[in-house]
Order: sequence, then C-alpha cells, then structure tokens
Amino acid sequence: MPKLKTHRGAAKRFKKTATGKFLRAHAFKRHLLTSKTTRQKRHLGPGAPVSASDAAKLARMLPYK
Repeated sequence: MPKLKTHRGAAKRFKKTATGKFLRAHAFKRHLLTSKTTRQKRHLGPGAPVSASDAAKLARMLPYK
C-alpha cells in the first residue's frame, strides 16, 4: 500500500490527545485583547474538543498523528 499524506494545514491546527480525540484552539484570542476581560482570555486558553462529526474527517486528514 502507498503511504498516506498528512494534510499539512490540519496538522498545524489540531492536536491529537492520548485517548485519540482531537483538540482545537478557541477563536477570538488573536488580537484586540485589551478590550476582553482576563476571565474571558483565560477561558479561551486551553483547547476545546472537536465535534464528533468533524473528528471523523480529521482522522482521515491526519493518519499518523
């Protein structure tokens, strides 16, 4: 069988956990941070799990991650 290529755009945006789930970053944490509260910025920090419907697509895009 030929090797599968990793989708490089997805590889830079998603991380796979030890249990096999995918994590994504939260939106709204790139710029204009002075107007956001500390609490809001803190809660945007950790990754959020990807929805189940998108996880199946990611599993195909990231075969070796």
